[in-house]
Amino acid sequence: MTAMDGLDDVGRLDGKLKKLQVVNGDQFESNSTVESIQPSLEEVEGILGYVFNNKSLLEEAFTHASLGESFSNERLEYVGDSVLNLIFTKEQFFKYPDLPPGALTRLRAANVDTEKLARVAVKHGLHRYLRHKKPLLEEQIRQFSEEIQRYPLHSNGLVDVPKALADLVESTIGAVYIDSNFSIDIVWKVFKDLLEPIINRETIKIHPVTQLYEVCQKRNLKVRFVDLWKENTCFDVFVDEQFVGRGTCSLKKEIAHNRAAKDALDNIWRILDQKDNAEISNFT
Repeated sequence: MTAMDGLDDVGRLDGKLKKLQVVNGDQFESNSTVESIQPSLEEVEGILGYVFNNKSLLEEAFTHASLGESFSNERLEYVGDSVLNLIFTKEQFFKYPDLPPGALTRLRAANVDTEKLARVAVKHGLHRYLRHKKPLLEEQIRQFSEEIQRYPLHSNGLVDVPKALADLVESTIGAVYIDSNFSIDIVWKVFKDLLEPIINRETIKIHPVTQLYEVCQKRNLKVRFVDLWKENTCFDVFVDEQFVGRGTCSLKKEIAHNRAAKDALDNIWRILDQKDNAEISNFT
């Protein structure tokens, strides 16, 4: 073999490597002749305890729009969102015959919101099978997984949630619903345990902003949020013009607002004790 032949081989190898692209952290050949080394979707069936009759529905459920395919999980997500709401409506209607519609609505919302569903995806590792081309998603998932450790059940708006995770759970629900010939009962059988821990009326928490206003209104205290998010990504909270809390989040303004309310709640009892002591002193 001549030196020129060796250079030709190197050139062909280099050209081969350039055809490879990275998708979801794994390598694929651009002409799709090389098998993906992503985890097999058959493993998803093992997680769900459900074997699909129509495998294309499973593939669609785990294909994000960013991948650029002719299909994505957006339509199945739409179906799954409706099915999940119907399932919880049915279950809670019979489980809590004494609860009024408003309380039932809050309970359902807590179990189907973005954070709750994203937790399901992470807990069962469903995110590892999502096909996408979102460069920041893996880091967002890592941060989300760490942050929720501080809130075992739900943070109530205190953490940044990768919406793609919640969408994935909904699209999977939609896929099972269609594949099972539109059986609500089968969907519930498949997902009941996966959705645990289900939030009930004993474990549901009030949103920190709502709770702060409720606490202060009972004591005739004035709450004031100061929006400093554009300047330094934070909110300050004052109760009766006294500084009681601050919340920061560079990614989302709403989260900074919620964190400020939570910080104020953590400190408000000290303010209330001071107010009560002052009133007692004036009375005596």
